[in-house]
Amino acid sequence: MIEEQGAEELEQDDLYEHFRFVASDGQVPLRVDKFLMNFIENATRNKIQEAAKNGNILANDVAVKSSYKVKAKDVIRVVLEHPPHENLLVAEDIPINVVYEDDTLMVVNKPAGMVVHPGHGNYSGTLVNGLIHHIENLPKNSNERPGLVHRIDKDTSGLLVVAKTEQAMTHLAKQFFDKSTERVYHALVWGNVVEDEGTIEGNIGRSLKNRLQMSVFPDADFGKPAVSHYKVIERFNYVTLVECRLETGRTHQIRAHFRYIGHTLFNDARYGGDAVLKGTTFTKYKQFVENTFKALPRQALHAKTLGFIHPVTNEMMRFDSEIPEDITTALERWRAYTINAKEEH
Repeated sequence: MIEEQGAEELEQDDLYEHFRFVASDGQVPLRVDKFLMNFIENATRNKIQEAAKNGNILANDVAVKSSYKVKAKDVIRVVLEHPPHENLLVAEDIPINVVYEDDTLMVVNKPAGMVVHPGHGNYSGTLVNGLIHHIENLPKNSNERPGLVHRIDKDTSGLLVVAKTEQAMTHLAKQFFDKSTERVYHALVWGNVVEDEGTIEGNIGRSLKNRLQMSVFPDADFGKPAVSHYKVIERFNYVTLVECRLETGRTHQIRAHFRYIGHTLFNDARYGGDAVLKGTTFTKYKQFVENTFKALPRQALHAKTLGFIHPVTNEMMRFDSEIPEDITTALERWRAYTINAKEEH
């Protein structure tokens, strides 16, 4: 059972509770830093260990070290000196790659590594912090997030549209709801995708085993309907470059769908794509893959194309972005490696 709390002041030491997790009855002994890594989005083990060192991680109301083993029914709490939502919407002068802008909306090209909106563990440096510095009085969506109509993951690069007026927010949100927008991604996935094109369907919802992952539930017992269409662009024997067109926009949709069909995204650590795919005896294969991971230190996913109807002019707007250098470098390396592998064999 997981309980994510609001700001609850702990009067004895002036700390505020940010997270509370109750270990399940079947919890096997597990280091608390590893336990928290499974539940706190965007957390790093170093941050968690630092929090434990400062006495900010409690097990059954007692401060514990990061090596503490979580057991069944343990109550694990993360407490910090500031309230959970303090300064979430502070304007920051952050460079934003603006592709297009008018009085109604803005289209930005988000780099990999930038979080879209503030949240637990990311109180600054987000796209929203930058947007409210550059634009006054951004409208808020139903989740109180200024300007946001949709979002992409921290380590996914690519195009986002931002609403600058209430009218634009409503109009664009309806387009995403009605599935009338155009969203095209490029992804490098593990394995040789057999079919030249296809459709992946299956409800997507929060994993029952790891709350930071999304799972596909083909029997529709959980989650929400999700549809992804794909087409193979280029094959490299061990990995495949695909184009993905989203019919729906669920959290981690492409990442979860491709893992479901056995083709996890290249270097997608959260879904196991950072493991070296076995099945080759070619010289120095493992070293090559690990070096390519270093050149592309995130999941190989880019939101390349975005299309929608302008809320005021009713004109069809379509934007395309270049594939980022880190993905391009990985593709060039796989291209050369595939050629060399053929020549050696």
